[in-house]
Parts: sequence; structure tokens; C-alpha cells
Amino acid sequence: MHFDKPTYTVRKIRKKDIPKGVYTKDPASGESIFNKEIEDNQMVVPKSGHHFPISARARIAKLFDDGTFVEVDAAVKSSDPLKFIDSQPYPDRLKRYEKDSGLPEAVVCGTGKIYAIGVSVAVMDFRFCGGAMGAAAGEKITRAIEVALKQKIPCIIFSASGGARMQEGIYSLMQMAKTSAALGRLAAAKLPFISVLTHPTMGGVTASFATLGDVILAEPGALIGFAGARVIKDTTKQTLPAGFQTAEFLLKHGLVDQIVSRLDMRDRLRDLLLALYVGKRAIARAAGRN
Repeated sequence: MHFDKPTYTVRKIRKKDIPKGVYTKDPASGESIFNKEIEDNQMVVPKSGHHFPISARARIAKLFDDGTFVEVDAAVKSSDPLKFIDSQPYPDRLKRYEKDSGLPEAVVCGTGKIYAIGVSVAVMDFRFCGGAMGAAAGEKITRAIEVALKQKIPCIIFSASGGARMQEGIYSLMQMAKTSAALGRLAAAKLPFISVLTHPTMGGVTASFATLGDVILAEPGALIGFAGARVIKDTTKQTLPAGFQTAEFLLKHGLVDQIVSRLDMRDRLRDLLLALYVGKRAIARAAGRN
């Protein structure tokens, strides 16, 4: 007996496009993760631990005790001292940076409490002009240091920057000396400065306040350096070690004291503040000194 083979019609279904803004690809594992899952975890991938950039305000919200952060110097903004024009006028660029980032400048400063310990903080945001340090950014960071000095509290700076802001020329480079001098006065007053290097911390920021901390912390995988790898290679004519500008490499060679996950940063800062500030003040009071 003969039976004909049954025939089947396969209907082709076109794969629907994944909606934009719902998923993000993890560079470490290649997996797609819900954006909401990453955002709820301080922009850290839960499985791989990869650190995506985080905005200054989001970082501040997770760092301080609820309701204690008070922003200062929000009105300090960049001007155009050199009347700089390249493909477009510098003021037009500043307007675009402000619109894209929601910030008036590349750094947010203020005071608040971490586990009831008062601190002055400056948090850089790479979304505004790549975190480049111009005169306004340098002024705000300097003022954050001076607030710490005036109130006799520790200072913490989170760096995220491509370096000096070329549109402001020498005015930008002057901020390296100004911020460093302010930190010198803070050190003379025996008040602690904790520097936190995030991805990326480069150029004049690295060459000034970012690497002057009493303790220097870094987030995992952060790019940290002065000049770019290609510039260094072309200048030195040497093969550079793999990953030589990563936080992990710099920890091994002594520039960075500790690598700390963003998820652990608040607790680690508490521990350091207790050791560097609260404990020393208690000892001084017990000895009858101010």
C-alpha cells in the first residue's frame, strides 16, 4: 500500500524588532539586559559587574543619607573667554551640552552626610562636554574644597573627564594649579581628601586633583591616564603593556589604593571617613586638642 507524504506549509514570521531603549548589551558577557534592571543597580550589570557610566545626580542620590545633600554653586557656568569657534561657536556647544545632560556644567557640588558623617563633594559628569575641565568646572571643584576647609569636614571628588577643555585654552589649564593649591590648604589643615576615579579619568584632571587624594579609589575597569595610548606609543616608540591604563593595572603599580565597586562605594567611604576623620578627631578631643 502506498501513502503520499504529507505536505506542510511553513509560514515565515518576521522577527519583531526589539524596542529601542528597553535593552542594553553587556560589553563583558554580550548578553542583553533590561535597562531598568541596570538602572536599579546603579548602572552596574548584576552578573558581570560591568560598570556603565552613571549621571552625577544618580550617583549622589545613592551616596548620601536621604535628604541630607544640599547642592551649592549651581549657578556657576562656563563663559566664552576666548570667543572660540571651530565647527560651531563655543556658546552653541555649551547650550547643546546643557540640553543633552540636563546640567549647567560638568560638575555637581554640594554638602551632605554619609552615614551621618558630613562631607563636601564634587561629582563630575561625563555627559557634559566629556567632563572636560574648564574655568567654571575648576572653580566649582575649588569651592567644594574650600567649603570642606571652612566647615572642617572631609572632601570627596568623583572624577570623570577627558581632561582640560580646549575651548578655554590657558584658562582651563590654570584650573590644574588652582585645584591643587586648594588641596594643599586642605592638607595643611589635616582634613582628608578622598579621590574616586571613574571611567574615564584622563588628561589634566589626572595630572592634578584626581591623583592627589590621601586615599585614591577607582571603579572597576576605569580608564585612567594622562595622554591616550596611541599618543604615548607614537612618542615612546615602544610596545605598551596590555591594559596599562586600567584601574587594575594602576592598582598593581601603586597609583590606585583600592578598586571599589559602585555598589560598595558608600560603605567603603564610610569606613575610610571613620578611619581618616572621625577616629582622629575623637583622639584629638581625648588629648585636649581641637
